[in-house]
Amino acid sequence: MSRMKYAIIMAAGSGTRMGAEMPKQFIELEGKAILHRTIEVFLNACPGVSIITVLPESHMDYWRQYCLDRNFICPQVLVKGGITRFHSVRNALEKVPAGAIVAVHDAVRPLVTESFVKDMFMKAETTPALIPVIPCVDTMKVLEKKKNANGDEELVTMPGQNVDRSVLYAAQTPQIFHSEILKEAYEQAFDTAFTDDASVVLKYGKNLSYLIGERFNIKLTTQDDLVLAKAILSLSPSCSS
Repeated sequence: MSRMKYAIIMAAGSGTRMGAEMPKQFIELEGKAILHRTIEVFLNACPGVSIITVLPESHMDYWRQYCLDRNFICPQVLVKGGITRFHSVRNALEKVPAGAIVAVHDAVRPLVTESFVKDMFMKAETTPALIPVIPCVDTMKVLEKKKNANGDEELVTMPGQNVDRSVLYAAQTPQIFHSEILKEAYEQAFDTAFTDDASVVLKYGKNLSYLIGERFNIKLTTQDDLVLAKAILSLSPSCSS
């Protein structure tokens, strides 16, 4: 018997690096808010999926009004974000039962494809913790910030630090788990080393499974990312609806 499916859409960030007047998840990308596009991917990929949207408390009314104005009919549970991403996910997991499959996805990754999300949910039926990753293609440098004789900050090489690019992978979302594992892992005390859900589950002592993600499943963080996203949408029919 298939497990119930949940998607926690993480949209509680302030998005200061975007330099916009509003948090980046609400910025319009080709006529739709980024958050709108992201939720639609999950709804189309897995009809019947339960959406939990984690928002800044200051923008919950804004999002409700947006959905009304755009006639975006999407049954969703709105959850207030916490002081860190860890606390935000923990808040959302209170709405997820044991025995389900739960995906945690960054709202500002709207270019993930429906086929990829559908495939991940299918694999997650028999894989308790599934993480998409992309191999690093750039040459990596280990640098540190130091002040020079003029007092200006500059990047300098850290002697003896070499990086083997062949073993480096960048983690993406959605990261998908059997809900009982993720809920138990998030009962741990907060640790600054928790940068994503995979790191929380790994510290809890559970094994992770990996699959290669999608190159265009980028996280929209800066204005340059928006330019790239618009270009991708113009060339990819599967992302432009």
